Amino acid sequence: EGRVEVYHDGKWGTICDDQWDDRDAEVVCRQLGLSGNPKALSWAHYGQGSGPILLDEVECSGNELSLDQCKKSDWGQQNCDHIEDAGVSCDPFTGTDLQLYASQMWLAGGRSPREGRVEVYYNGDWGTVCDDGWTDLGAQVVCRQL
Repeated sequence: EGRVEVYHDGKWGTICDDQWDDRDAEVVCRQLGLSGNPKALSWAHYGQGSGPILLDEVECSGNELSLDQCKKSDWGQQNCDHIEDAGVSCDPFTGTDLQLYASQMWLAGGRSPREGRVEVYYNGDWGTVCDDGWTDLGAQVVCRQL
């Protein structure tokens, strides 16, 4: 989950929340390889960006594979401020992605505290995370949480 930022023409920027809805969030989650229950968030719910606002008036049907395939304004054409930055929650707790229900986690067996086997504490026990479907995105979630 977080503020949606896109890379275009050599720079990162945000998306304005005009017309932003759950169908757009569904496409973002799909493009990132995440499943779950996509939810669109508006009004800079995850904080305001600082770069350019690159997209506005995004209107996806929900079936697209990427935002590029959605109806939208031309790149850089917008009438917004960063208070309108769009966000998305892909809610992994309802999907098949990395499901970290734990309030505690650590990396065990590595050469340093920055690497190792992912172990989580849940319901009074420590356990490992299965690698089925494990990708760099899951690793990014763990690194952010740690």
